[in-house]
Amino acid sequence: MYTTSAKLTFYIPHANSLKDKRQVCRSLIDKCRQRFNASISEVDTQDFHQTLTVGIAVVSGDAAHAQKSIDEIIRFMEGHTDAELMEIEV
Repeated sequence: MYTTSAKLTFYIPHANSLKDKRQVCRSLIDKCRQRFNASISEVDTQDFHQTLTVGIAVVSGDAAHAQKSIDEIIRFMEGHTDAELMEIEV
């Protein structure tokens, strides 16, 4: 069994409140959960309006498959939000 995880940090320039940030966060996480079989959650920077940090975890029987899944999720998240991806930790 192999586990792979990543932490993504996004910048949301138009978020003027935590409500704006939460809307972007929920939309992004819901889209990913519908498309991928992975665990995704906001993990840090909860009190900052314009910074969103999301954690992703994938469990697989094959290390290459787990890494491929993480890479696909990262590309999907980058392309399906109006937030700017600033940092990736794998």
